[in-house]
Amino acid sequence: MQKKIRVALVGAGYVASRHLAALKDLPFVEVVGICDVDQTRASVLAAKFAIPRVYASLEAMAAAKPEAIHILTPPASHCTLTLQALDMGCHVFVEKPMAETVAECELMIASAREKGLVISINHSARFEPPVVEALALVAKGACGDLLNVTYFRGSDYQPYSGGIRTAVHRQGSYPFRDLGVHAVYLLEAFLGQIHNLSERHYSSGNEPMVTFDEWRATVEAERGTGSILLSWNMQPLQNDLWIQGTRGSIHVDLFLMQCRFYKTYPGPKQLHFIINGMRHAAASLVGIPSFVVRAATGKIKPSPGIYAAVVAFHQALSEGRPAPVSPEEGLRAVALVASASRAADEEKDRLEAARDQQVVAPARILVTGGAGFLGSALVRRLRERGESPRVLLRRPAPKGSIVEGLDAVFGSLGEPDAVDRAVAGVDIVYHVGAAMKGGAGDFEAGTIWGTRNIVDSCLKHGVKRLIYVSSMSVLDHAGHPDGVPVNENSPLEPHADWRGIYTQTKLEAESIVLKGIERGLSAVIIRPGQIFGAGSEQVTPNGVIKLGPWICAGSGGRLLPLVYIDDVVDGLVAAEAAPNAPGNVIHLIDPARLTQNQYFEFCKPALGGKGIHHVPVFVLMTAGWMCEVLSGLIKKPLPLSRYRVRSLKPLSPPDVSRAREILNWTPAVGTAQGMKRTFDRFRKAS
Repeated sequence: MQKKIRVALVGAGYVASRHLAALKDLPFVEVVGICDVDQTRASVLAAKFAIPRVYASLEAMAAAKPEAIHILTPPASHCTLTLQALDMGCHVFVEKPMAETVAECELMIASAREKGLVISINHSARFEPPVVEALALVAKGACGDLLNVTYFRGSDYQPYSGGIRTAVHRQGSYPFRDLGVHAVYLLEAFLGQIHNLSERHYSSGNEPMVTFDEWRATVEAERGTGSILLSWNMQPLQNDLWIQGTRGSIHVDLFLMQCRFYKTYPGPKQLHFIINGMRHAAASLVGIPSFVVRAATGKIKPSPGIYAAVVAFHQALSEGRPAPVSPEEGLRAVALVASASRAADEEKDRLEAARDQQVVAPARILVTGGAGFLGSALVRRLRERGESPRVLLRRPAPKGSIVEGLDAVFGSLGEPDAVDRAVAGVDIVYHVGAAMKGGAGDFEAGTIWGTRNIVDSCLKHGVKRLIYVSSMSVLDHAGHPDGVPVNENSPLEPHADWRGIYTQTKLEAESIVLKGIERGLSAVIIRPGQIFGAGSEQVTPNGVIKLGPWICAGSGGRLLPLVYIDDVVDGLVAAEAAPNAPGNVIHLIDPARLTQNQYFEFCKPALGGKGIHHVPVFVLMTAGWMCEVLSGLIKKPLPLSRYRVRSLKPLSPPDVSRAREILNWTPAVGTAQGMKRTFDRFRKAS
């Protein structure tokens, strides 16, 4: 009987489950342990894959006596952990890239040679089935002499979640270091060793924390030339290879796992287009549905390239053959990527040094979110009364915007240092900024970390007053009894995780401000109703879902908690000076009665032909139940549930007596006049 190879893993992140899926299918492998600094995460993975022990460190895992170790941690730790594993007498399979620098790769290779051990790198895209098929076609001469290989890759990144920045947002070159390594080793697989790589990096401005989100590169290699396009803006996402030769071309779609060979045929060139087009159209009609079915039923392994790479490494190790990806190949990829990354890293370092050394002009007021819908209206009012507020912006102000020309500090609300620079020296902070879209990381950075950073800096610098803009979404919508007045003491949302990330993060942000008040912060929390005004014409009112057309839950007779934007600004400015405002939560809602249907009549001309449909609540509840069932099957949350349908109910009637008593606030413009100001121009145009 073949002796089993004792294998252990370092790192319990996403990719670890892909490695374990392959290891568990190898009868000659025994997984003896896993370690991760996050013991909870490691324990969950260990339970799922029946791994006997979880360890806090690689040193502790030596007790399991592994013979091979998979290094699945961030690249900065690859060298240290690999050297440690080699010192334990273990072979090493390390995730790409092999390391961050050539010097680190050379240390790893020298140590392995000295000890007679094997290192291999997970260049997984080389093992994807359509790439293997394309390499076989090239090897048998189907393309003739190769002329060019082009790699397109679109992607997106987990957003910055606030606090200490990871390499994703710290390194100017991170996008190329992460995906460029795939491009380099794929081009080398087809073209031979690369002699020269030249790159250009660009910033679209769409993701300031990533900085350089567009990359272009050209390569010269032994058997031809190549080009690379990496984009974090291209839609729809692509992951494609094109291999062009003197006799034929190959298109590899790495998302749909398709390899299409474009042949040359006798006869006129137009015939080539027609035959190839018809042949691949017919193949796609069968191949793509087949791929979807096989993937859904588990017949295709998730991340098949990783699966195949793990299997190939351990089969080679078991049989005493050379590793499928040599450490020298890993070193070459790192050398090319590191060289191409240097300019972007240096440029980002210069940009950040200039930002960090920025001397901001003295200001009495800071506004966060000053370029947004409410923030820009507030800034306009402040400027009209002679103020020159400081603003915290993620990116430079667009030409002609209300914040253009103001003293600006640039950075994310999630960055403690950027927020601290913005707050230093001011007396009043209007914290209007928050995440309005994106994933959990966006909301964590923009709303939770942003508010935490603002509160901490206000306390540190002795700010005289913080006016924090919260949301009515923190209240219990589903459980609010009809007809009972809504005020500042109304119950908070008891199931924020059921409602969604916006409510969750707004609730936590309010809690952060309240705790800041307990620590001595002079702060007031403002909860506006649904704000409307010019620029919000296509924002759905409460109780409506936007699915192309607007879907109103029920007959449309519910009252809306509206407030015109200028009236909100009145309340915010009043909160700055009102002596009894600190320590309070205050609602700003117009008591005027306007139903959903009445709102629809005003806004229809602004919707550009989008329909408004009334759907019975029981129908939406049924759809919510079906989504809950489907969510349980696919193990992923879906945007609709029965609780979210119940929570579509607008909160009314409002009790704004606290705003009158503390801020002396009543709507100066009001809903009726505000609706005319917002929608009359569309009604006249129609």
